[in-house]
Amino acid sequence: MAETWATSPSGQALGIDLHIEPTGSGLRRGLTDALREAVRGGRLAPGTRLPASRTLAVDLGIARNTVADAYADLVAEGWLTARQGSGTRVAERPVEAPRAVHTPGRRTPGKLLHDLHPGTPDLASFPRAEWLKASRRALTAAPNEALGYGDPRGRPELRTALAGYLARARGVHADPGRIIICAGFVQGLTLLGEVLRRRGARDIAVETYGLDVHWNVLTRAGLHTHPLPLDELGTDTGGLDAWSGGGPGAAVGAALLTPAHQFPMGVPLHPDRRAAIVDWARRTGGLILEDDYDGEFRYDRQPVGALQGLDPERVVYLGTTSKSLAPGLRLGWMVLPAAVVDEVVEAKGATDWSCGVLDQLTLAEFLGSGAYDRHLRSARLRYRRRRDQLVAALAERAPAVHATGIAAGLHAVLQLPPGTEQSVVRAAAWQRLGVAGLSSFRHEDAADPAALLDALVVGYGTPPDHAWNGALDALCRVLP
Repeated sequence: MAETWATSPSGQALGIDLHIEPTGSGLRRGLTDALREAVRGGRLAPGTRLPASRTLAVDLGIARNTVADAYADLVAEGWLTARQGSGTRVAERPVEAPRAVHTPGRRTPGKLLHDLHPGTPDLASFPRAEWLKASRRALTAAPNEALGYGDPRGRPELRTALAGYLARARGVHADPGRIIICAGFVQGLTLLGEVLRRRGARDIAVETYGLDVHWNVLTRAGLHTHPLPLDELGTDTGGLDAWSGGGPGAAVGAALLTPAHQFPMGVPLHPDRRAAIVDWARRTGGLILEDDYDGEFRYDRQPVGALQGLDPERVVYLGTTSKSLAPGLRLGWMVLPAAVVDEVVEAKGATDWSCGVLDQLTLAEFLGSGAYDRHLRSARLRYRRRRDQLVAALAERAPAVHATGIAAGLHAVLQLPPGTEQSVVRAAAWQRLGVAGLSSFRHEDAADPAALLDALVVGYGTPPDHAWNGALDALCRVLP
């Protein structure tokens, strides 16, 4: 028997649309078997209300008694329940919870009592009320065409709002026509890796410390990652000249950097090195990919401006809402040199027409109304207070541990006595405290002495306010 969609007529909707694929001989048996399998397989969840027998019979074009008899058979078997005034529902039955799927490169806190992993803001502080107001205003004002498939570059309202904000707050030279909205940093990096490989690049320079998920994205694009050494002046870009000069296997076409606040070490790139890396890009035709992941959070002095301001034609600027608002929004942006805009648009349009339009429109309204600036000012005060409390607690309870990289951002590097990193990480695990050892951020090809530090990378922005003091106490208990 052909498969059938059963839908309730207008004004008579009870429950859900039912996709029925009767099997076996006879209408009653075929319908009974199909409904039983839908319940057994979990497609009809416990408690789901089914259409009335009359409604379902009309939808399927069969006799009402056939449906009523099928329902009665399944009630007798325990698959359904029928009560006066409540209709026919799927019976409440024990259902095996789906097994957790482990995704490489992603952290699943699980049963942690306290989570101090870096990379996430305080999600409880997301400005829900202000975001909802902005969403209502944006949706009310949105033209009908905004709800279509869209432009791979993103909504013009958001690109225009970002151009103004980035120029004002981060010193970025941003033309709306050069901005592409993407679903976070990883998607942006994926697109750039594809474009670089098409252009003939084989190698890309990265920092000694960073995120392996980013390096893996570049590797999958067909690029080999070369780690650059790190010292007190930030990433040492001197090695780029040797690679670009035609040495064995050398064809470094780009460099991925976090110049405002090196992740995770927290060192800003020295002005001389900022100038040197831009000069390298000009001489060689290379591109600098600037990850400005937490540029809004600077506490002890004026924010370090974006590297892109030194040469918008050689630097790709990437930013997101993942630290300023929430990673779950999946909103990021690239400010591109004119020469690569069309190539990136083509790469994005081949697989993804547009990110979620309603969130784009809401963020544009959020920026334009000043709500974003107000949220950031409040967040900076909160995170600075936590940072100061962390430093004070270390001085009092763990004087052998020194915090560095704390002038900005949402995390600190806690330098440990030599040889103690792994034991501290294990002790934290026993206390169900989530922390990350510095070694987990080290590139596998790193060879400089700075790569041998024992340290923790502690995300003091991660816990909600009510859990911060408990997390700080738990951290101090496991430190040497």
